[in-house]
Amino acid sequence: MAWVWLGLAGLLEVVWAVGLKATEGFTRFWPSVMTVFALSASIALLGLALKTLPVGTAYAIWTGIGAVGTAAFGMLVLGEPATAMRLAGIGLIAAGIVALKLAG
Repeated sequence: MAWVWLGLAGLLEVVWAVGLKATEGFTRFWPSVMTVFALSASIALLGLALKTLPVGTAYAIWTGIGAVGTAAFGMLVLGEPATAMRLAGIGLIAAGIVALKLAG
């Protein structure tokens, strides 16, 4: 179950990272509420996952899911550039996530 919590925590990290931009410096109420909720839930789920997973592995995977998901959202939805270098970097992060999961 810890891996499920960690996966959900990573997805919520994407939500709060994208939401952070939508808050416009926490000047917009509902985006700010959503962002704070997603951040709190993400950290709470990470904490649940850390009950059984190694901290280094869990933290690296959590941040990796957030980085890959946020970068992908930016390129697919926000029109950010999808250069070869950015895609290669995202691929390397994704490969690292898979390696850490397989390692344990």
